[in-house]
Amino acid sequence: MAQAGDNGHAVEGPTDRQRFDVAYSDLRDWIAEAEALGELEVLTGVDWQEGIGAATELVSHSDSTPALMFDEIPGHAKGFRVLTNIFGGKRKAMTLGFPAHYDKQALSNGFSEIYRPNDALIPPTIVDTGPILDTVLEGDAIDLNIFPTPLWHPGDGGRYIGTGSFNLTRDPDSGWLNLGCYRVMLNDRQSLSYNAGPGKHGRLHHQKYAARGEHMPVAIVVGGDPLTFLLSGIEAPAEISEYDIAGGMRGRPLELVRGRHTGLPFPANAEIVIEGFVDPEAVVPEGPFGDWTGTYTEAGRKRPLVRVSAIYHRSDPILLGFIPQSLPDEYSRFRAITRTAIVRRNIEASGIPGIAGVWCHEVGGARMLTVVAIEQRHPGHARQAGHIACQCHAGAYGGKWVIVVDDDIDPSNLDEVIWAALTRSDPATSTDFIRGAWTSPADPRIPPEQRAAGDITNSRMIIDACIPFHWRDQFPASSRPTPEQRAAAKVRFGHLLR
Repeated sequence: MAQAGDNGHAVEGPTDRQRFDVAYSDLRDWIAEAEALGELEVLTGVDWQEGIGAATELVSHSDSTPALMFDEIPGHAKGFRVLTNIFGGKRKAMTLGFPAHYDKQALSNGFSEIYRPNDALIPPTIVDTGPILDTVLEGDAIDLNIFPTPLWHPGDGGRYIGTGSFNLTRDPDSGWLNLGCYRVMLNDRQSLSYNAGPGKHGRLHHQKYAARGEHMPVAIVVGGDPLTFLLSGIEAPAEISEYDIAGGMRGRPLELVRGRHTGLPFPANAEIVIEGFVDPEAVVPEGPFGDWTGTYTEAGRKRPLVRVSAIYHRSDPILLGFIPQSLPDEYSRFRAITRTAIVRRNIEASGIPGIAGVWCHEVGGARMLTVVAIEQRHPGHARQAGHIACQCHAGAYGGKWVIVVDDDIDPSNLDEVIWAALTRSDPATSTDFIRGAWTSPADPRIPPEQRAAGDITNSRMIIDACIPFHWRDQFPASSRPTPEQRAAAKVRFGHLLR
């Protein structure tokens, strides 16, 4: 079977499923793998007030910088550490369970084959103990300030302990366990708040509890194994637990222990878990925060209050940070690989033929700019693909632009995409618009009066940048060399490329 090689081109070899192997079971195993790749830098004596955030921002925009481990953080107990910039270099392939030579397109293709949220599920198993129970703090001993939680961006409204974290909640009707990646802000030593956007599963769960006047149990896992954490941020189908998906991908069940106060099960090998209850009515200020759009969320927002019942942590715990920065960044590198795979699957599942490629671009946070390459088969094919791409399950939330190109264009290459849009589309006749679409509260372009009215919607632009179907035989040919011509030139003259 043909698979992606070093340069992303098809070669004969093992399938992605056969190549897939997650070499770690927890965050500490992951760190050992990153060290073996030579991609971990340990920094000592860096402060949480400015230093950790500044160093992380500096390295997050390059795919060649190392993961950073911050140790001996002033004002905190020795051994309490912070890990950032995990998704880059060869370690991003290792994190997703693929060979280190896979490029981003090969990773997206491989992830598409492996990620099967509707089948091959393996539920977790409950165990009696694990390293997460090394230390348990309850009652007056609860103090969230023991952790060196950074101020990630200079303009943040507070310290966010939850960026590389997931919230575990249970649907009160069906019992479905959901893992959701929502930022978590410290409120005081024994309470915090989190942000789950409209329509997100964690928010829907809270609305059900609040309608009954009940406090919602929640467990916040900070520093779980990276694969399970990353799966918590993907649009999985409702009523399917990401625990089951993670077990299915690994080929074995996750081992979980039950919280003493909520009964919610969380990973036995996690670094830090915060257990508590979400008030059905009380809200507290949350933000601003430097969000995935590369802008700060608006000041003055309020989010549910979580009262902490217990803190669990391993000896010498590691706080995982996975922080949005100005785009493109580490956050968007991961989102591009995984969201691309899921959007393509959504488009193909709708029955659209001839999908040659998809890319959800890093510069748009992997949401605001989606490119679809098609092999044109009939009039209207490009418009059909574009409309589906911007309104399918994985493509609907937070989108802005969809550009549809022919199959001679690499959808992940922004230069090629913009060239196609400039030469093959006509602004007045090749562009469609959709109004009132589902978007994120983080969208900086929502007008203040619309936001005040609770109208969190935006518009979408769909650009047909394909050669016009009805006169494609008369369209001027491209002067670009064919892939075969370019490959031959590289063989002869590759030494000139420096």
